[in-house]
Amino acid sequence: MTQLLGLESEPCSGDWSLLKVLDGFSLDRKIHAVGWNFFFMAAEVKVMFFGSLGPVKIQTALKRILEKVKQQQFNALEVTQIVARHFLGVPYVTVSAHSRHLQQSCYLDSTETRQKSQHNAEWARG
Repeated sequence: MTQLLGLESEPCSGDWSLLKVLDGFSLDRKIHAVGWNFFFMAAEVKVMFFGSLGPVKIQTALKRILEKVKQQQFNALEVTQIVARHFLGVPYVTVSAHSRHLQQSCYLDSTETRQKSQHNAEWARG
């Protein structure tokens, strides 16, 4: 799909890749332009860690979020907010994300169908 949409990606965690896209809205427009649908799940997933912002801590936070949403069988995740704050002088960061799902049908597939599609995609990759 990344080749069809002309997007750059890089490996992120396990089978997940990181798309180099400005925002979810522009990605959504590109997906709709090729006749597919990009669903946004309203439920927000958040993780928090103590300390300052850094690439290793952000990657760890993303892995924790992916573990939380894994059973839902959605094929995308949009990080919607990364906020660094202090409480009583202690720095902490909150990372928020929403599950997304990319498919051809305009009706969201069932969990079983999404699981089967992901299994078939993994099998095709080898």
